[in-house]
Amino acid sequence: MLKTRSADLLLVLATLLAGIGWIFSKETIHEMPPFAFIGLRFTVSAFILLPICFKNMIKVPKTQLSIGAFIGILQGTSLSLWIYAVSITTELGSGAFIMSLSMLFVPLCSWLIFRNKPSTAFWFSLPIAALGLLLLSINGGGWSLQGSQLIFLCSALILSFQFLTNSHVSKWIPTAVLTCIQFFFTGMFALFLSKITEIWPDQISVSTWCWFFASVLPATCARFFIQITGQKNTTSANAALIMILEPVWTVVFSVLWYEEQTSASKIMGCSLILSSLLLYRGWSKIASIISNRKTITS
Repeated sequence: MLKTRSADLLLVLATLLAGIGWIFSKETIHEMPPFAFIGLRFTVSAFILLPICFKNMIKVPKTQLSIGAFIGILQGTSLSLWIYAVSITTELGSGAFIMSLSMLFVPLCSWLIFRNKPSTAFWFSLPIAALGLLLLSINGGGWSLQGSQLIFLCSALILSFQFLTNSHVSKWIPTAVLTCIQFFFTGMFALFLSKITEIWPDQISVSTWCWFFASVLPATCARFFIQITGQKNTTSANAALIMILEPVWTVVFSVLWYEEQTSASKIMGCSLILSSLLLYRGWSKIASIISNRKTITS
């Protein structure tokens, strides 16, 4: 019991680091080009992980490494869209909740690719999430998705596909090896985009480099290590529910750091998206409780 509770606390810490990582990223790209930031962040993270997994990496067949590289490019595409949206948005909190929809898109991608029909929970959760997204898109009294919100949505869709393929590949490749490969190719893809689209400033301040290393060490390396450690010692249901906290932390930090003004419609939209995720992740428990009550009453 204590082991499970400690694991759950580690996952809460991982979501906190993920949430504050949005602030670290936003601060870094005030001076550093967005794609260059993602490229350096994940390339440096990959080299930090390399000594840990190198012995296992050389044992993995090249075909599997190639698949890991492809997933890294998918992740690079998603994160490049994400960081561009972060660079132009004035509402980090709303963006975080839109990104959290990626978990709801996973069953849809699985249906389209592997013909796996979504569960009942998905069909109940999807309309609630759609209504939440609709409320987030209210601007100036009318409905219209901002450019940054559309980009966040595209990023979430690609991330769901990456998550789905990652789930299959992770059965064959050791976790540390797969993470290192993905980080490296995510970084390489973003650096390529930076090379062809961005111009580096002549000078980057020390404070920006501090924000950058905060993104690399606590918000990337430490976060993933803590998350994986927590997931090993708790149930997948607990882990899934706890990971929903990331957008909540992001809203809290963005309000505290940037003093973001959030309208009633956007608060309601975020609440509906959170509710849809809670319903989707907790559906089995809800169904079990209802079934037990029916049994008792009968």
